[in-house]
Amino acid sequence: MIDINESVMQFLLALIVVGPLLGAAAALLPAPPGLKGKSPEQAVLRHGVTVTGTVLIAAIVLALGFDHDQPSKMQATTDISWIPALDVRIHLGIDGISLPLLVLTALLTFLCALYSYFKMPAGPTPKAFVALLLVLEGGTLATFAVLDLLLFFLAFEMVLIPMYFLIARWGGAGRTQAAWKFILYTLLGSVVMLLGLLLVGLEAGTFDMVALATDNGRSLTASVQVIAVLAIGVGLAVKTPMWPLHSWLPDAHTAAPTVGSVLLAGVLLKMGTYGFVRILLPITPDGFADFAPYLAAFAVVGIIYGSLACLALAKQGAKGDLKRLIAYSSVGHMGFVLLGIATMTPTGVNGALFANIAHGLITGLLFFLVGALKDRTGTTDLDTLAETTGAALYGKAPRLGGLVAFAAVASLGLPGLAGFWGEMLALFGAFEPADQLNRPAFLTFMTIGAFGTLLTAAYLLIVVRRVCMGAVPQQAPKLADVQAYEFVAWTPLVVLTVVAGLWPKTLLGLTDPAVQQLLAGGTR
Repeated sequence: MIDINESVMQFLLALIVVGPLLGAAAALLPAPPGLKGKSPEQAVLRHGVTVTGTVLIAAIVLALGFDHDQPSKMQATTDISWIPALDVRIHLGIDGISLPLLVLTALLTFLCALYSYFKMPAGPTPKAFVALLLVLEGGTLATFAVLDLLLFFLAFEMVLIPMYFLIARWGGAGRTQAAWKFILYTLLGSVVMLLGLLLVGLEAGTFDMVALATDNGRSLTASVQVIAVLAIGVGLAVKTPMWPLHSWLPDAHTAAPTVGSVLLAGVLLKMGTYGFVRILLPITPDGFADFAPYLAAFAVVGIIYGSLACLALAKQGAKGDLKRLIAYSSVGHMGFVLLGIATMTPTGVNGALFANIAHGLITGLLFFLVGALKDRTGTTDLDTLAETTGAALYGKAPRLGGLVAFAAVASLGLPGLAGFWGEMLALFGAFEPADQLNRPAFLTFMTIGAFGTLLTAAYLLIVVRRVCMGAVPQQAPKLADVQAYEFVAWTPLVVLTVVAGLWPKTLLGLTDPAVQQLLAGGTR
């Protein structure tokens, strides 16, 4: 780690939050003649790579300058009064909980911008595409960096419009209906969430998340906490997405362009679970304890439901869409995240945060790979894909087939890869939940969740067998293997999946002290 002045850390965090928004505005301006390259379209795509690359470098430097000896302490903080009448402040800061999500967001957005430079999705002008991508990044980064409830809500909502247009204008078949379903579900959930946030802020006399977490619910009555958890939880559960509020997700993923699916799964879903950890657990602990068993029950139903849906799509002759299958797998994986949070224990919450990062890396890679298969074969239908490749991706494009198999076994939780630790810790947390929770109920949830891991392995291995394994047909069409730009875009995700799997302390060393303090009564 490197020693960086606090004022420099503050500047870096402000740059990370504001930089993408400034870059989005600049993307809509005419490019200077000397920067146009071969065409204005190429220039604006290069601009997207430059801005997201700068933000990623700033995030890496911020992570290097972060005081890893005090990950529970808010660092790089900025606190400026914005609306004094409501005590709303421009309050930014990071700790061991938010820093990994900040870096993950910057990384995935940069990789998407780089991928789009070489493989721009079909649709309107690249200017609008790049501007929307940068607004999406800015809103997501702000969600993980702001420490005021109303600012959190504004950042939480900022991502909806750009994602709507990315799906509606650059998506595939059914994109208009999928985009409307996405926006209506999430907006409805957000309206309910806003009411809960206002209730907390007005009752406590402040919207400052650090002050509220330190207060640990003491200024909120039990009834206020219950109402707030219900209202805020609904909005967060839609974005997560939790069963049965998940039905917008498969359609959105199926219709979205490749980079839209990567960011939706890798980043946007994490905003919901982050809100559970950052807001509900420390600010309304008593109300959350009342709802925790129900949250755990919905979580394990989601695990089983998502796995069974994937099994149904993976069957021979089921006409299953591979993107849709991965979307349903996200419902199951995020179920483990919610189960870990519901345990209200350091073990479970750490597992949830680890699973968040692992899911972002692995599922982001899976959607990149499915996008590459669609570019090469023109389809993501499993039956058609198996016929096109002769179920022999290993033989026709061995590096691409190997990456598909790697991502699949990482997603099913193979020990030694990132997917293993989060789900295991979530189950361990359910084995020994918080004292105020019903242990027999959580033991039942743990058993159901463990069965879900077997179902996950079943459908992913079926997918690998159907797409990758088999003899290469003599008359099979040629299939391009991994291209150079794909190798550059996917390698960081592969490397980080292995590193997080082999050295989980790299991530747990950041999150555990922050989680311990958060559960004990807030954040300094």
